[in-house]
Amino acid sequence: MFTMSLNLCFYSNSPTITPPRSNLYTFPKPHRIKCLDRSQEKAPQNKSKLRLQNILSTAASLYPVYVTAGGALACVKPSAFSWFVHLGPTSYSLSLAFIMLAMGLTLELKDLLGLFKQKPLSILFGCVAQYTIMPVFGAIVSRTLGLSPSLSVGLILLACCPGGTASNVVTLIAQGDVPLSIVMTVCTTLAAVVATPLLTKLLAGTYVPVDALKLSLSTLQVVVAPVLLGSYMQSKFPSFVKAILPFAPLLAVLTSSLLASSVFSENFVRLKSSLAGDLGTVILSVLLLHFAGFFIGYLVSLIAGFGERQRRAISIEVGMQNSSLGVVLATSHFSSPLVALPAALSAILMNIMGSTLGFIWRYIDPSDTKENQNSIVNNY
Repeated sequence: MFTMSLNLCFYSNSPTITPPRSNLYTFPKPHRIKCLDRSQEKAPQNKSKLRLQNILSTAASLYPVYVTAGGALACVKPSAFSWFVHLGPTSYSLSLAFIMLAMGLTLELKDLLGLFKQKPLSILFGCVAQYTIMPVFGAIVSRTLGLSPSLSVGLILLACCPGGTASNVVTLIAQGDVPLSIVMTVCTTLAAVVATPLLTKLLAGTYVPVDALKLSLSTLQVVVAPVLLGSYMQSKFPSFVKAILPFAPLLAVLTSSLLASSVFSENFVRLKSSLAGDLGTVILSVLLLHFAGFFIGYLVSLIAGFGERQRRAISIEVGMQNSSLGVVLATSHFSSPLVALPAALSAILMNIMGSTLGFIWRYIDPSDTKENQNSIVNNY
């Protein structure tokens, strides 16, 4: 049984959701937002507290709205984010560390390991797909569209980042395998300390010098360490974590939106003046990269024989990147500010694409009982 304590924002029409033992379950038609918190099963919550949790959860689920609004504000009034930009790249690194800490607060590593033992094949398949499909297509798209060296490095760096936490919410909206999505996000995030720097150096090293060791250390500091710290706090200080956990998702998505919008505003004026003719090409490159992730991720999992819910989870996980990490690594380790632009654009475009796909799948029945019963990988 999947018992990881996760305070993510999910659609449901019941107070709690118990993830299934397999993907042969009937997913309830979502109507409202609730917050997944196992503590609700142990003790009744008073109405005011439940109401507050619902409000916070609903607000956190509007991440695509926040990041889109931030991007629009950055276009209209770039100076609105100048205070945050002037504090960079330190402000960018601290922001990502806070986002990853919030993610770690929702995790119990023993439950994560338990789920990995239940579905090792599907988890491994999704992680391998994440670090093969996206990096390869990042290199192909940048070369095909003839992007400048700085923008090519930025697109490849984005493609080599791990899956983003927003994919978990989108997977639930899409009626996909949510536990699989969550564990893939965690595993790719932990693997990023090695995979992201090495793949970036391999694919982008022909454009500009890439220091894989420094990238690895930065990833360890701003991603892996905060996640592990959050998980440690969850196990050692449960009362404290329980009190702050309802606020963590909302604060994390607001921080992520601020981070993406600030980097976009920093580059917007420069784009208008020096890259006006190439702006459409840059946007197209980001759209093609994420489209390839969604489409190829679904296609290869279909060929591998996974069930429909698992195919949706893998597709969304592969297609949605941790763009915040791309922004931080780009601003910290590359001299050209344009390297961060693809990741900043991705934070806006990716969430629009992912949310749209999720709502389309929401109204398409994911049941494939006959297919799943004949699939050799169904129980993995």
